[in-house]
Amino acid sequence: MENLNILFTLFPWSLIAGVMISAICSALGVYVILKRMVFIGIALSEAAALGIACGMIFGIPTFATSSVLTLAFGLGLSRPYENGRLPREAILGVLFSTAGALSILLVSKAGLGLEEIKALLYGDLILTRLSDLTIGLTVFAPVVILLLLFRRPILYTFLDRESARILGISVAFWELVYFASLSLVVAASARVAGAMLVFAYLIIAPSAALLASRRLRVVVPLSIGISVVCTLAGIYGALALDLPANQLIVALLAASIAMVWMFRIRSFNRPCRYRAALPAGTESSPE
Repeated sequence: MENLNILFTLFPWSLIAGVMISAICSALGVYVILKRMVFIGIALSEAAALGIACGMIFGIPTFATSSVLTLAFGLGLSRPYENGRLPREAILGVLFSTAGALSILLVSKAGLGLEEIKALLYGDLILTRLSDLTIGLTVFAPVVILLLLFRRPILYTFLDRESARILGISVAFWELVYFASLSLVVAASARVAGAMLVFAYLIIAPSAALLASRRLRVVVPLSIGISVVCTLAGIYGALALDLPANQLIVALLAASIAMVWMFRIRSFNRPCRYRAALPAGTESSPE
């Protein structure tokens, strides 16, 4: 109880920011996995880290630099690569490795210490400030409204491009809208949560939800619920056990997907055991 009082008294912005970032990133991550573009999450996260490093070096607001670079990466990756000489995954790999290396080089050149480099790469959700929360709200609120109002064309675009074209949906436009929204959300989130945790929100929780259900109307709320619960538990556990919050949240997210996986294995094996127990030549009744 004492830890809860300390948490709500000293770190209210951490709780609010954690809930917001985990919810919106896990919702957007469902579409990332449906599009089979898992590595775009880490590429955009590293682009945001590079933007933050540029802001630190040149004395520019870090949100502005991270937004510009992340948006440039996202819009560049939104174009179709089906007929290109290089697949999209190769472009993602080049951008990820380049952005990661440059961010370390820039921070090292600035003469910053190990703690500053760790904060850039991994963030620290527990140290969220009101200004970070304000910036996040200005980005997250329009994106949520946009996704709610236009979820149908975006969903059709991601599930089946050809059918969406037949229905008269501008596939290229809605992909551009989605990737621009994702880029801005990653830029705002990485300033607080760090590249690693943002990537975990985009991939791990949606993966667990997609393992648990095939219905999209179930998958999106479930993905949000898993992320939010793991975030709140991680922040509390970090305070109670004196552990780094971001890494603990990632560990809890990994535990959630492991639990879903084990549950699926058990559910899959039950009918097999039941049929094996039937006498030879006996058919199971549909009743």
